[in-house]
Amino acid sequence: MKIPLSCRLQACCRFVSQGDRVADIGCDHGYLSIHLLTGGIAKPCIASDVNEQPLQSAVRNAEKYGVRDKMEFYLSDGVRNIPRDFDCMVCAGMGGDTMVSILSAAPWLRDKRYRLILQCQSKTHLVRQYMLDMGWVIENEVVVRDGRFLYTVISASWQDIYSNGPFVDYYYSPCLLESPTPESIEYYHRLVKRLRISVNAQGENADIEEETVLSQLEALAKHYPFLQEEAQ
Repeated sequence: MKIPLSCRLQACCRFVSQGDRVADIGCDHGYLSIHLLTGGIAKPCIASDVNEQPLQSAVRNAEKYGVRDKMEFYLSDGVRNIPRDFDCMVCAGMGGDTMVSILSAAPWLRDKRYRLILQCQSKTHLVRQYMLDMGWVIENEVVVRDGRFLYTVISASWQDIYSNGPFVDYYYSPCLLESPTPESIEYYHRLVKRLRISVNAQGENADIEEETVLSQLEALAKHYPFLQEEAQ
């Protein structure tokens, strides 16, 4: 049976290393863990959700695909009620503010034994800012198309390295510049367009951070020619 895994969750799975014990936070239907287990990629997985209904859906799907005995299920607000014996935490399909709240409530995650794979639905810049300010290093980031939307997937590890770099790093990470793709270039142009609309609409009352980020994003195109031409 084919597992109905979205493009964004497939991208998350590609960042999981062979043999990882994975904690899927906000597991919803559980398909990410099921895919990793049936593909022989991950060791037994932890699946958690803050709501009972999606968690029970994950249990039923695990039984359907024959991996129930390789998964542990927890009703949990973020990582509050799950065991800590995992290698990699996947958090996908949430807003950036929710994701920051989960990470902030778990300072024990700031440990070199853990890696994070994060896929935000919105406000991704808040997650990048939190991570860079709290000692995390974004080791890889990709842009993936899912329907008409573009999402980024971030892989990070805690290295006790702190950065208060330019605002632009929070909105468009250096990883996206190092390995450009058609999707990441389109993501750049969508971001610039959105900020221009917002800044122009506010006029003299424009948000200073948005103005600064827009200026820094536009400056990137002068140094990276591949950003200059918007895809048709």
